[in-house]
Amino acid sequence: MFRERADAGERLAEMLHHHRDLHPLLLAIPAGGVPVAAAIAAKWKQPLDVAVVSKILLPWTTEAGYGAVAFDGSVWIDEQQVARYGLSSAQVGQSTQNAIDKVSRRVEQFRGGRPFPELAGRIVIIVDDGLAAGSTMRVAISALHRLAVEQVIVAVPTGHDQSVHLIAGLATKVYCANIRSGLSFAVADAYQRWRDIEEQEVMEILARYGPGSGSTCGSGDSG
Repeated sequence: MFRERADAGERLAEMLHHHRDLHPLLLAIPAGGVPVAAAIAAKWKQPLDVAVVSKILLPWTTEAGYGAVAFDGSVWIDEQQVARYGLSSAQVGQSTQNAIDKVSRRVEQFRGGRPFPELAGRIVIIVDDGLAAGSTMRVAISALHRLAVEQVIVAVPTGHDQSVHLIAGLATKVYCANIRSGLSFAVADAYQRWRDIEEQEVMEILARYGPGSGSTCGSGDSG
């Protein structure tokens, strides 16, 4: 469906074009959502910011999770998944603390001492590179609602149909260019070129497109 994340972002920018004149705040979920949002920022000539969240991972994997932690410290855990995998309270506690530590570290790394922008009454477009289980997007939306945003608009290039419908019930609107179903789903399958986005690359994109960067007129080909 997409060459890489920048191509996906450009397509989302076209889908979202009628929101541009409303001056929404563009938020990206690190790390994979940042190059997607950078392409939108470049096309719209406006800055982006980050909403740091992290999955609470199953002990035996670096990908699959059963909950998530948001930038405001809030935690969501899928108790059905905890029961399904027979996780102990110690395992849940350790995995949750690992996610909290990761979020705290990334908030400091990506935001430093810069305060979070004023969100009350604003329209926010939150961007990721895809929706699999949707846990990170779920906690991000909840955190934004607690900050009294007027609208939370979710924009993702690809997503599983169940997760898209779940998130649609939590957000004001969801834009997804490629919705798929079935037991086997991987965000990476929607991209011709897929790679992990390193934290240093996130920093470089934020230096170019983030608040106060002074330049949002690049090509957006950062993914």
